[in-house]
Amino acid sequence: MPESIKEEILKPSVFSLESRLALITGGGSGIGFYIAQCMVQAGAKVVLTGRRESVLQEAIEKLGSKATYFVNDITQLDTIPALVEAIENKCGPIDILVNNAGINMKKFAVEVTDADFDKVIQTNLHAVFSMTRECGKRMIERKSGSIIMITSMAAIYGIDRVVAYTASKSAVAGMVKALTTEFSPYNVRINAVAPGFIETPMMLTAMNGDPSRRNKAMDRTPMGTWGKPDDVGWAVVFLASNASKFITGVSLPVDGGNSIGF
Repeated sequence: MPESIKEEILKPSVFSLESRLALITGGGSGIGFYIAQCMVQAGAKVVLTGRRESVLQEAIEKLGSKATYFVNDITQLDTIPALVEAIENKCGPIDILVNNAGINMKKFAVEVTDADFDKVIQTNLHAVFSMTRECGKRMIERKSGSIIMITSMAAIYGIDRVVAYTASKSAVAGMVKALTTEFSPYNVRINAVAPGFIETPMMLTAMNGDPSRRNKAMDRTPMGTWGKPDDVGWAVVFLASNASKFITGVSLPVDGGNSIGF
């Protein structure tokens, strides 16, 4: 075999996350866990955060030696600077931040109280900004990093009974654009993944309890199936990897075509 071909084969894959450290908020369960699983398979070390230690412990047992965790409630904004410092002191520089942690609330808008609205905004928006700021300032110093937000179809088109969630995810999509203008000149990329209808226990329970909603969601999904959690995970791996080194400021729908809005 010619040496040039051997060298090409031996080159690290541009999709590899080998030697990189990823912080994934809310990574102990749901889509966050699958993102962590895909990242570990791509070679990354992962740090998971969340409020429930038992869930985090179970997650890292499944993920193996490349995973660790820190118990943290991201809605306690004043704890975030110390959390990021502790992670970097113990685990090394954070190369990738995945702002996955979030909550939803299904109520008609006229039934949503100010406290309800604030709770969703605090988790899905304020905490995301605080975490991004603290990791971002370190990435800017190092002139390297990838920050990935998780938005939603609710940031692309209207969905009833999720006004607080929609407001938060729409704001995060806007934040991606604003931060791109500030961070990208320092080689810190900001992108988002917008999952469509992904087959998680929570989604399936909601859809099975509301057949008309299920049929409406499926009818507008050209691929005719629900997504799998690792569909989101591999999209995040792509946006974190060198394969996307010239991509910044995008919100990538992972939705089987649902967002085309036909």
